[in-house]
Parts: sequence; structure tokens; C-alpha cells
Amino acid sequence: MTRAQAQSKDATRSKWTDKAVYAAGAVVWRLVDGKLRVLLIHRTKYRDITLPKGKVDPGEMLAETAVREVHEETGIRVTLGVPVGVSRYHLPSSKQKVVHYWAAEATADAIRESTFVPNREIAAVEWVSVSKARSRLSYPVDLEILDFFANLVDDGVLRTFPVIALRHAKALSRSDWDGADAARPLTDRGLRQAESIVGPLRAFGVRRIVTSDAVRCVQTVKPLAKALDRKTVKTPKISQDAWEDDEDDLRSVIGRRVRSGKPAVICSHGPVLPGILSEIALATGTIQGSYVAAAADLEPAAFSVVHLSATNPGSGIIAIETHIPKV
Repeated sequence: MTRAQAQSKDATRSKWTDKAVYAAGAVVWRLVDGKLRVLLIHRTKYRDITLPKGKVDPGEMLAETAVREVHEETGIRVTLGVPVGVSRYHLPSSKQKVVHYWAAEATADAIRESTFVPNREIAAVEWVSVSKARSRLSYPVDLEILDFFANLVDDGVLRTFPVIALRHAKALSRSDWDGADAARPLTDRGLRQAESIVGPLRAFGVRRIVTSDAVRCVQTVKPLAKALDRKTVKTPKISQDAWEDDEDDLRSVIGRRVRSGKPAVICSHGPVLPGILSEIALATGTIQGSYVAAAADLEPAAFSVVHLSATNPGSGIIAIETHIPKV
């Protein structure tokens, strides 16, 4: 097990309180002639050098905040990779500020399409080596994030792809439904939840959508499929009925997603989620622990992002993080 794996195995669950200010950002990186470079921003008002980040807007989840803020501050559109830590510090108001960070690769296309020009907030951006970034960053909390990022680089597991386990949104209760269980639909709240998770799921670059064929699961991913203009793969193999009858069907679905190396979301039912997480661990040769059970214990419309190495399949699960909708 690598140091990066050991530090990030436990599922990350954000705890929201009125006593803290939440923000999110990223260590944006690229390869230049085979050499790793990270992106620093020079802020105009504070005359400092830091990592791109910003406060959560009303209704946002942390992952979509990170993607939005990177784009607003640097002009670069990214998708999120592995989480690289959380910084905490106190503001002049005495409130604690909590900032979640991810690694995020800037593709050549994203850089070419960047709209950045110096402005009142950001005076300049620059690409530097990790060692130079250490000497230029203005704050110790940023150095801690950079050190975690550097661990991923040293372990050869920086470039990853996500397999996301999603529990369907809030459905009508069985006692209020007379038809077949598989036909049970989402409630009004569930429909709102399904809309609210589109942004966070897109933040991880999801392109493949696989769902149980139960109506409540299909309805949960419908807004995402529409936003991505992608077809949904509906399968009874990850339905609750199939899980109770034959685990091999589930194994075939998960194995295919892991082998593909493509970002995917798998929408299923509460009782099936432990099996999904367990199968991902088995498919990657990862030693299972309490983090797997924690990642599978999801509320309606919550999801766990399992990060797998895109370049080193033998690395197992690199990180797991859990996101809970506010709706």
C-alpha cells in the first residue's frame, strides 16, 4: 500500500456547520515536455501567491465549487482527480475557513481554450515545478496540500479515473405504493435531489452512466444523462432483486467498469451498495477495511467516488470520498 493510499482510504464526509466558511479548490497540474508543472495564482488584493480556490456558492456542493473556482480564477476548465487534503484556518472574523482540495489535470485543449486575462482579483498565473512552488507559496496550509499532492506524484498514482457508486434519490415509500417495487418512483424531494447532484457528478468527468433498471434509479440519473447528452445503460444486474439472487451478475458489471479505465457512475440501491464497493476493491486487489463499509453507507442521492490509477492498475484504490446532497 502506498503512502497516498494509506492517507486517503477513509471516506471523506463533509460536515456542514454555521460556524465555518467552506471553500474548495485544486492543485492544477500539467506535463510540459514530460516535466510536471503546477499552477499558482498571484492575487491582486492580497499580494500573495496561492492555489486556486473559492467559497461555496448557495446550493453548491464542494466538488462543483472547486471546478467553478478554478475556471473563474485561471480560465481553465478541469475535472477533479484525487482529493489532496483539507486546510483549516481562522479568518479575521474568528470563523474557521475549511478548504477542500483535489488534484486536477489541465489538458492541452483546456489550456488552449483558457480565457484568463489579468484582472482585479488575479494579477497573474504561472506554471512552476513542485519544488519551486514550495518556495513561492505564501501560506503553510498551502504547503501541506502541495506535500500531499507530491506524495501522489512520488507513488506514481497522480493520474486517476473515478468509479462512482450512487444511491438512488428519495423514493416513494413501499407503504405508499401499490405497484411492483421496481416501479416505485421518486418523490418530489427525490426529483430535486437528482437535479442537485448533476454538477458534482460532472465535476469528476463522468461520461458513462450505468443504472439499475428500477424506475427510482433511472429517474435519479435522468438529469445527468440529459446534461451530458449521453445514453444511460440500464441493467437488471445491479438491481436489488438481482443482488438477492446472484452476486456474479454484479461482479461482471463492476469488473467491466474497472477494466475500461473510463469515468463512470453506477446508480443502485442501498442494500446493493456494499456489494458494489466490495467488488471494486476485489477487482483492484485492494485490501478491504472499514472504509469500504463507510463508503457504502449512503443516504438517498449521496455518492462515493472511488479513485483508481489510470497508469498503475496494481495500485488498488487510491482514495474514496463521499458526497451528500444538501437537498
